[in-house]
Amino acid sequence: MTGFGFPIKGMTPGLAFGVISLVVLTAVIYARYSRHLAGIWRGVYVIGAVFAFYLNFVVLIVQSFQKVPVLHAIAPTQTETPFIAGQIISLVAFLVLGTLATKRFRAKAVLIA
Repeated sequence: MTGFGFPIKGMTPGLAFGVISLVVLTAVIYARYSRHLAGIWRGVYVIGAVFAFYLNFVVLIVQSFQKVPVLHAIAPTQTETPFIAGQIISLVAFLVLGTLATKRFRAKAVLIA
């Protein structure tokens, strides 16, 4: 959220990811603190948290291929096979882990402070 404090000169992919992430995290926070993970909100919490983490991971991959010299050398335009493979592998990993997290996140007593 602090990234929105910098001067904005048009829409960028980073800003789009930031806006999407804020919307998703708003639902996650609502599910956790207002709804106390009751009912369907438990799934909203898990799926939203995993999705927000995935968005951050996508940014990590993109930034890595832009800034790390070895990675930039093998995929300078980010249309090459190593970059695409990294994105696909991360997507599949997050889908598998997100599915497992959703199935295994059982209802437990939530302490209300």
